[in-house]
Amino acid sequence: MSGRLSSTERNEALGALPAWTLDEDREAIRRKFQFADFNAAFAFMARVALQAEKMDHHPEWSNVYNKVEILLSTHDAGGLTQKDIALAHFIDAVAG
Repeated sequence: MSGRLSSTERNEALGALPAWTLDEDREAIRRKFQFADFNAAFAFMARVALQAEKMDHHPEWSNVYNKVEILLSTHDAGGLTQKDIALAHFIDAVAG
């Protein structure tokens, strides 16, 4: 299990992830994406899903046509961990 980030660590990590917002109620980070169409959104989700499976760290997400919303938190740690930050960086890279 990964250790939960301190508020200082969390703030530093979010400084490097400017498109992500903190959901304090959930002790999580979230980001919304919009793609050209459903195929592009689904391709993005497939790439993220493959990486998430490799990491054994799975996002909460929703998809409506060309929109994807992702929430990251480590449930067994009760909040944000380095796993979430690493996956967020991967997601940003995939999204372009």
